[in-house]
Amino acid sequence: MSRRNRKGREINGVILLDKASGNSSNFVLQQVKRLFFAKKAGHTGSLDPLASGLLPICLGQATKVAQFLLDDDKRYFVRGKLGQVSDTGDAEGEITDFGSPEGINESSITSVLLGFLGNIKQVPPMYSALKRDGRPLYELARQGIEVEREARPVTIHEINFLDLEDDVLSLDVACSKGTYIRTLVEDIGKVLGCGAHVIELRRTGFAHFDLTDSISFEQLEALKDDDFEALDALILGADTMLPNFDSVLLNAEQTNDVKLGRKIQYGDYTEVKKLKLFDENQRFLGIGESSLEGEVLPKRLFV
Repeated sequence: MSRRNRKGREINGVILLDKASGNSSNFVLQQVKRLFFAKKAGHTGSLDPLASGLLPICLGQATKVAQFLLDDDKRYFVRGKLGQVSDTGDAEGEITDFGSPEGINESSITSVLLGFLGNIKQVPPMYSALKRDGRPLYELARQGIEVEREARPVTIHEINFLDLEDDVLSLDVACSKGTYIRTLVEDIGKVLGCGAHVIELRRTGFAHFDLTDSISFEQLEALKDDDFEALDALILGADTMLPNFDSVLLNAEQTNDVKLGRKIQYGDYTEVKKLKLFDENQRFLGIGESSLEGEVLPKRLFV
């Protein structure tokens, strides 16, 4: 059993939470942290309060891999209301009529969607956590201030039409990091000529995981007991969140060197790449990086 003290338990790993709509990512993070009585916790791939779905919660040393999880692709189910726009891009903002969606059908929509497939550029929304001079853009937006934002490249791997009913468009979207689904729906509405905003957003995929791998907070609460055994059984190893990193098994001497922050000779790499490092007992040590000189350098270690 993990050590417990007044400041929290020293537990390490990841919980794949199915976040409910209505609360911020930080709010549910604090809920999970308290439930597990974890000393340290963080989330990755923040979701808007309106959004639900997959939110990895990193506990303890696993917070060190959070920055690497941000690079993973995501998948979303989204419903957008045609004919209306919102100052926040979603149903939580001020809604105004924009244009008539009359005559828009599956054929016209699928034609428009083709223009959003592949590498595109998006202008980040004002209601976002991006910072300008140290201040989040959403703070400026709430004061009625709008600043110029540079368009950013993102990739839409898939964008599938699902349904159109009562002027509500349903889509399935697989995309790269940094993609704003609110902006995507707004831009689709602009091309259709009627405007649109998000009324429902659910993250259904994160890296190689999907919703079947996740658990809701209510389900977690129901498992709480005095010794945390049932809860701890759900914690995934941080290494499972890094499927695209090659694994490197070190011997005892190499393990010691890496723990001391020393680079080691290992293999004959022809490119610089991130690596998962394991000790001689196959325990996950953390993340390293290869060099063209056949070396492995420690980067983020769990020691």
